[in-house]
Amino acid sequence: MTSTLVVTGASRGLGRHVAEQALVAGYQVLGLSRQPPADAPFPIQACDVADPDAVQAALAPLKRDSSFFGLVNAAGIASMNLTLFTPPATAARILAVNLLGTIHCCQVAGRFLARWGRGRIINFSTIAVPLAIEGEAIYAASKAGVETFSRIFAREMAPHGVTVNVVAPGPIATDLIARVPAERIQAIVERQVVPRPGTPQDVWHAVQLLLSPQADMISGQVIHVGGV
Repeated sequence: MTSTLVVTGASRGLGRHVAEQALVAGYQVLGLSRQPPADAPFPIQACDVADPDAVQAALAPLKRDSSFFGLVNAAGIASMNLTLFTPPATAARILAVNLLGTIHCCQVAGRFLARWGRGRIINFSTIAVPLAIEGEAIYAASKAGVETFSRIFAREMAPHGVTVNVVAPGPIATDLIARVPAERIQAIVERQVVPRPGTPQDVWHAVQLLLSPQADMISGQVIHVGGV
């Protein structure tokens, strides 16, 4: 039986790459996105992950689907700005999508996966958390919340045979950092253990490992792609 994998933020960036690679790897993929593109090679359900009712509706068909195996929470937004100059509405939206959106999806998917007694949940964070990068305080705070939530959620899901981990990449050339000056990106890259820009494929390799049977004993962990 082909395993079903849900990928949020699947319309572009890392989410799109992960979804496409999962499709190649043999998974049946369901994407979630606020604005589904017409050219995706897999079905994408329109869904704002910050809306718990929308998440419930989008994932409801999986409730009795025993092929449902995993969730990759790649949806995320950022606003690179100093804290004093970040509008309250922007801060609220970042927290709503990055932190609460991850929690909403984990709550719904986690209930379904627990029903089958196995599964994988992979949440996305960022290297900006351990590096404490100036101008990314609110974005990093939202992702630090994801990391703490994931560690605790991993313990809660362990009795149900579901692992929960976090992939935290360094700078990857996607729309998320398209407006960040190149010299600033280079400065961040030079602080990594592996001082080179990452690629979407580097991120997929980490996700692929965590989805694999070989990762049965890996849970509650944060994998920094690039190293800190």
